Amino acid sequence: MITEVLAEAQRKMEQASEHVGSEFATVRTGRANPQILHRIQVDYYGSPTPLQQIASFSVPEPRLLVVQPYDRNSINAIEKAIKASDLGLNPSNDGTLIRLSFPTPTEERRKELIRMVRHMAEEGRVAVRNVRRHSKEDIEALRGEVSDDEIRRGEKELQDLTDRFVHRIDGLLSDKENELGEV
Repeated sequence: MITEVLAEAQRKMEQASEHVGSEFATVRTGRANPQILHRIQVDYYGSPTPLQQIASFSVPEPRLLVVQPYDRNSINAIEKAIKASDLGLNPSNDGTLIRLSFPTPTEERRKELIRMVRHMAEEGRVAVRNVRRHSKEDIEALRGEVSDDEIRRGEKELQDLTDRFVHRIDGLLSDKENELGEV
């Protein structure tokens, strides 16, 4: 029974760390990264559609992202959605594709982005700790059905699992901070 609780905790902690990684991917650095466009919804023939479903992306240069719509009629809607997003990008439309130029962020903007990713990482660590707390309660509820030694062993394994995922989130944060610090 304790192994089931631990397996469920590991699955939830894995989801939390993956979520932090995907959130980090959406933070705009000075480099072109197609993942920052994954949150953009385009009004495509009256229904909101994720951009990646109606266009392909390529990165011909480190600071240039090219968006090529599958349907040329949707290019204006895509351009409008990118302008309306909070990414601060200015799309250049030539009628067949959209070019997004990524300027080098200023020092002030870098510090702001680093604060933002640290906050995202802290939210991820809190999510992992919440999973630990709920799982620990589930393990404690098994008292009487299993021995105290098994409960202690389960709690130790749960703490080791928590430490491992918090360390993983810290590693993701460190990588993202290094990426944001590059000029």
